[in-house]
Amino acid sequence: MPAKAKVTKEMIIDAAFEVAREAGAENINARTVSKKLNCSTQPVMYHFATIAELKKAVYAKLDRYHSEYLMNIETLQNGMMLGIGLNYIRFAVEEPHLFRFLFQSGFVIENNLLEMVESEELVPVISAMREATGLSLPQTKKAFLTISLFSHGYASMIANNSLDYDEALIKVHLERAYRGAVLAAQEEEK
Repeated sequence: MPAKAKVTKEMIIDAAFEVAREAGAENINARTVSKKLNCSTQPVMYHFATIAELKKAVYAKLDRYHSEYLMNIETLQNGMMLGIGLNYIRFAVEEPHLFRFLFQSGFVIENNLLEMVESEELVPVISAMREATGLSLPQTKKAFLTISLFSHGYASMIANNSLDYDEALIKVHLERAYRGAVLAAQEEEK
């Protein structure tokens, strides 16, 4: 008789990620994850003492996935910042359950947006924005905050079915917010 396939911690995290993607993080539990893996709940509970611990691991994976998604810019819409902002909104359109888990579930690592802008995960994003705009690091962070707040408002409304996705209109609004944020940051540097 062949040995049973071993269910690894990474396999469990991947399966829980898929549960969150398809049905929302609130549906991550030992039963739904084990069903995805076609195994008993024992391996899930062996690797994760609690479901909260599993959700934290899935959240960390999702945070990395989201950062990669943001930086995957097909065309530079008048600069890196616009591309990132539009990708942020697109993520809410394409992955509403993951967006809500990432930003509306209480699992966020940082307590507020000011802490987020200082996080290690945003270093590549802030660096790319700084390079694209030529602003100082503090002014880049200020411009990022403005674009983030604007983009997050749009994305939250879309992810929660309060607004239909109209990419052409969103691009116009995002370009205005971007120009205003960069202009304000440039004026403050003078």
